[in-house]
Parts: sequence; C-alpha cells; structure tokens
Amino acid sequence: MRTINTAIAFVLLTLLLVPLVYPTYGWCAQSDERLDALFVRLYETNDRVEARNIEGLIWQIWLESGDEELDKRMRQGIFAMNNRDFETSLRAFDAVINIAPEYAEGWNKRATLYWLMGELEKSIQDIERTLELEPRHFGALSGLGMIRKAQKRPADAIDAYKQALEIYPTMPNAAAQIRLLGDQLGESI
Repeated sequence: MRTINTAIAFVLLTLLLVPLVYPTYGWCAQSDERLDALFVRLYETNDRVEARNIEGLIWQIWLESGDEELDKRMRQGIFAMNNRDFETSLRAFDAVINIAPEYAEGWNKRATLYWLMGELEKSIQDIERTLELEPRHFGALSGLGMIRKAQKRPADAIDAYKQALEIYPTMPNAAAQIRLLGDQLGESI
C-alpha cells in the first residue's frame, strides 16, 4: 500500500512540476478543439454570410496563443505591418516564431509580411511551414495562390486556390481567380 501511495505522490508531483519546468502556453492554436467543428460548418455551408462569420471565428482562434507576451508581440507585428513599418513587424514576427515555433499563425503572419515586402520566396517558405502545422489554413493557401499568380505560374496558382476551396468552398475571390487564371491558360475551369 505504501508503494502505491508513493507512486501516486510521485505522479502528482510530476504533474505539478512539469508545467513549471516546461510551460505550455497554448501556442498550438491550430490544435484548438473548436476548430474541427468550425471547419465542418465552413465546408458544408452554402450561405456566404455564415461562411464569413465562421471564417472570422477561425481567424480569432488561430490568433489565440494563450500567452500574454506572445499575443502582445503578434499585435505589435500586425499593427506595424498594417502601418507599413516592415522592420518593426519583422522583428515582432521573428520573435513570435522563435518563442513558439509550433504556432502556425506566427509563420503565416510573417509570410504575409514577406509578401508585402516583395520577398516571395521567403513568403513561400513560411507558407509551407504554416501548412505543415495547419494543413487547413485557407489563408496561407490563398496567399500561395497570389504569389504564384505574381510569379506568372498560373497552373500552380490555380492548384493553390483549388486547395483553399476544398477547405472553404465559398471563399471570396478564389473561384474568380481560378476562372481568370484558367482563361490565361486558355482553359475553361
């Protein structure tokens, strides 16, 4: 009986100490259990207004890191990016990625920044990492479509937009971009 109590005490102590030594901050927002149901609804709805509302909820969850410092750096990066202060934004997103390399939205935000800076290959690298962490990231796929279009690679752009539509069938502009790019290729899509 004493060894059982000792074992239980050890397990309880471990459960209490592990978070102190290896803190968890919820940096894997892409693993949030709410997302599965939202993605099912996003896929199934034909109502564009409902889809936009679901999209907003998904983005909100993706931005929830669970860590105050990380959230602060994300806000700084987004604010700076929106104000075209790319240097400050890059420092903030680099810090987010260094602190939480498994946090998909940190990579996605830096990919967006690189796109705005004209650093397309760096943007693609960050999009690829975003998609490794969150394969359902329709925003990253749409961004990849935009980059491939800018690179005059319409077939690759179409592929990226089609992948986005497999996740988010009513995604604004994706179908229109596919048709436009198909016309450029001389194909009816």
